[in-house]
Amino acid sequence: MKIGIIGPAASGKTTLFNALTGGVAATGGYGAARVNIGAAAVADARVDALSGVFKPKKATYAGVNFVDAGVGDAGAAKSAEAIPQALEGADALLVVVRAFEDAGVPHPKESVDPARDLADVRFDLMLRDLAVVERRMERLEKLVRVKKDPAEAAELALLGRIREVLEEGRPVRSLDMSEEEARSVKGFGFLSAKPLLVVVNIGEDQLGEADAFAKLNGETPVVLAARLEEELAQLPADERAAFLADYDLESSALDKVVQASFALLDLRCFFTVGEDEVRSWPVRAGTVALHAAGTIHSDLERGFIRAEVISFPDFMAAGSLASARDRGTLRLEGKDYVVKDGDIFHVRFNV
Repeated sequence: MKIGIIGPAASGKTTLFNALTGGVAATGGYGAARVNIGAAAVADARVDALSGVFKPKKATYAGVNFVDAGVGDAGAAKSAEAIPQALEGADALLVVVRAFEDAGVPHPKESVDPARDLADVRFDLMLRDLAVVERRMERLEKLVRVKKDPAEAAELALLGRIREVLEEGRPVRSLDMSEEEARSVKGFGFLSAKPLLVVVNIGEDQLGEADAFAKLNGETPVVLAARLEEELAQLPADERAAFLADYDLESSALDKVVQASFALLDLRCFFTVGEDEVRSWPVRAGTVALHAAGTIHSDLERGFIRAEVISFPDFMAAGSLASARDRGTLRLEGKDYVVKDGDIFHVRFNV
């Protein structure tokens, strides 16, 4: 899964990217023209517990890929058309808005107002989508007059509904579309159709004031000090606890961002286990066993027979797969079984 990081200039987008991914990308506008790509692991105590049982050579956590596209920064994309190229394939957008004051990093609008900045970002996304819609409709109107193709007429009508929503100041995701309609316009890459996660970037001196941003323009944001989190991410693991204690923090706020990203995309995790590897696999809610098998390897989907499945709590209660079989909690499921969060999977297949 891929999430694009966007927001106004000087809001801390690349600083947050570094904190999430452990990267060292240039900040402060110096790296604004560069697209940074990295991954963040999703902390999961279940992977740790399963690793304690199987003692694998490797433990692999589920991950989220983040793209810092420099959108909004000086020297970055200059036109609305360039924005979707930087965010191509993103499943959601993470908007960073600034709440910290820093005379050394002036705000482009000369005042700090996270609610205003969030409203501006939303407007820019809708404006870009409206431009895309109007260009396509102009071309379709000519084609429909000449060819009278029913499919093109249906597309024109749908785009007309989308234009109406955008002109009302509402994002594309607010429009009620059928699955077929949503698929038909997916290729346009409408940015306001993507789910939105808001992060409010505060200063270290505001750590005790996070509740002031509990709601922002109807959104429930994650509130963090990105620069502090970036420093924490660069520290060796054995020094992080002391660093957090110095700031009277129980844990890093980054886990909240990653977990909120998972919730935003409606993801579930299932596990594969063994002596070689214990691994967490993220899939969309509603994914069936056949497609979950394909997430692991295409051969498993192609030759799928059955899946041996047990829930994480049932496995931990049994202590081993052999004991789970004796208890009857390890069961066989077919291709249409809907995967549940925490399922442990072993696929039987024949290619």
